[in-house]
Amino acid sequence: MQKSISLLGSILRPVRFLVVALTCALLLFSNAFPAAAIESYQSNPTEATDQLLDTQRQTDKVAKSAPLGLKETQKRTSGGGLNEVQGTADAENMNRPENSQDAVSVEEEVSNFLKKVTGNN
Repeated sequence: MQKSISLLGSILRPVRFLVVALTCALLLFSNAFPAAAIESYQSNPTEATDQLLDTQRQTDKVAKSAPLGLKETQKRTSGGGLNEVQGTADAENMNRPENSQDAVSVEEEVSNFLKKVTGNN
C-alpha cells in the first residue's frame, strides 16, 4: 500500500508542476493583454492634442482666478458641457445611451467570435 501511494505521488509530481506552470502563464498573459479580445476603436496617441492643450489653458486660467460664482458656472455649462472648464470638448465622441444604440457589447463580440470558431454562423 505504501509503495502504491509513493508511486502515485511520483506520477502526479510532473502533473502538479504543469498545472502550476500553466496557471502562472495564464496569469501573466491575462495581465499583459487584458483587452486583446475587444475589437473596439483604437485611438491615435496624438489625437485631440489641441483640445487637451486648450482645456489645460482654460484650467490654468480658472485656477489662477477667483472661484466662479453660480451664474458664471451655469453660463459655462448651459451648452450641455461636462463642467465649466471642459465645456463640450469631445462630447460627440463620448459613449452615451443616445449615441450607443448600434454598439456591440463584449458579450456579443465573444458570441460572434465563438460562432466563427465553431462554424455556427
